[in-house]
Amino acid sequence: MTKTAIVTGASSGIGKAIAQKLTSEGVNVALVARRQEKLAVIEREINENSSNSGKALAIPTDVSNRNEVESMVHEARNKFGPIDIYINNAGVMLNALVTEGQVEKWDQMIDVNVKGVLYGIHAVIPSMLQRKKGHIINISSVSGLEVTKRSTVYSATKFAVRAISMGLEKELARTGVRVTNISPGMVDTDLVRRQVVDRKMLEAYDIADAVYYAIRQPDYVNVNEITIRPV
Repeated sequence: MTKTAIVTGASSGIGKAIAQKLTSEGVNVALVARRQEKLAVIEREINENSSNSGKALAIPTDVSNRNEVESMVHEARNKFGPIDIYINNAGVMLNALVTEGQVEKWDQMIDVNVKGVLYGIHAVIPSMLQRKKGHIINISSVSGLEVTKRSTVYSATKFAVRAISMGLEKELARTGVRVTNISPGMVDTDLVRRQVVDRKMLEAYDIADAVYYAIRQPDYVNVNEITIRPV
């Protein structure tokens, strides 16, 4: 039976690469992000690629809005059937020193990076528990392991994602529902391309491969944590 996945932050970077990887492996994917035009292009590219056995559906959604998230999950379920995989990838990374008092930036990161993750989990958990199967994958960051001078609030949100993943794995033990936390290092995406780096960054498809590795394990195997860094 064809599986169904939802990928947030799918309009570019890691989310786009994950969606492309999953559809190439026969998974139907709901593409979720705010940028409707970009989503439409990716949807068309995936669906017109004859080598893809999975299909894509673009559903423009602001993950920081609980009602929009619940509506999106409902639409994806109506199109493709029960949700087997939910990938919390949408994220915002802003430079905002606590001492600079940029409260609006803090709010934005907390709303997307933390509340958005929780809203997605909340929307799919009941049906996964009922079916006694499902897989939630949260894309955190190495910033959830380490803090720099300018990453205080961003790192706090990514520490939160890891905490949610760790706690949820314990809550869901022996239910059949799996949880994986993936913490990428520097990836060559729009989020970090403007920064100066002195080594080759990871590619988005490196993270997509890690996601697929976790997904394709037998149902009794739960890959809890993957950290991926450039050499």
